[in-house]
Amino acid sequence: MADYAHIQLDRDGAIARLTLSRPERRNALTHAMMLELEHAFARVRDDPTCRVLVLRGAGGHFCAGGDLDAMADMPPRPGEGAGDPLVPAYRQFGDALLALDTLPQATIAVVEGSAVGGGFGVACCSDVVILHDSAKFGLPEPKVGFIPSQVIPFVVRRLGEGPARDLAVTGRVIDAVEAHRLGIGRHLCRNAAEIDATLRALLDDILKMEPQALATVKRLALACATEDDRTVLDDAAESLVGLLRRPEAAAGIKAFKAKTLPGWAKR
Repeated sequence: MADYAHIQLDRDGAIARLTLSRPERRNALTHAMMLELEHAFARVRDDPTCRVLVLRGAGGHFCAGGDLDAMADMPPRPGEGAGDPLVPAYRQFGDALLALDTLPQATIAVVEGSAVGGGFGVACCSDVVILHDSAKFGLPEPKVGFIPSQVIPFVVRRLGEGPARDLAVTGRVIDAVEAHRLGIGRHLCRNAAEIDATLRALLDDILKMEPQALATVKRLALACATEDDRTVLDDAAESLVGLLRRPEAAAGIKAFKAKTLPGWAKR
């Protein structure tokens, strides 16, 4: 789909696969990598033939947060009254996470090894998370003297305020079992074979969904975090009627009653 220096974006039919690809640094994030992620998410969003995005990390780790060497290489402080150029650079990662969070396609993160800081945020912006037994999550940045700034709202929404505050003020790193208990991921797998089987089953389910209906229900679920109930319910009613008036709904109802698959269902 596109050539990148720090990530890989490939297509397998209706499935896009994005791999964080700095294994020598446990896929730690640099600004260049964050820009590539935002660009890749935009490409997926604008591709109507793409139905699902699978995110993974190369080399046995998902993402070890920000690259400390890159973060330590600070430019000089700007002069009096000048805006710090690092602020928009770091804020951009929030835009990349928002782009992932709001994709109209389904998203699946397969998390192995480290998923701290920025990696934690990427997982929390995914619809479904598959946890390998080696997965570890945390917000350890305050131990080093800074914060995981752009992931905070996504982590809080995924875990709830209480667990997020616990992790934020202790800096502790939790294992896959606790991540599963807290709801970071719904699927806990012991090995690669279990991950592959779980991923195949999820893709089979997702590719039976009508794409516009999936995008709409996902949008409404996300709106519940920021809109009042009446606004969401009004939107849901309008969306339902609009979907029912399309030929896809009639075809879906007919296929369901006949116990066959509609035309959009893929294996």
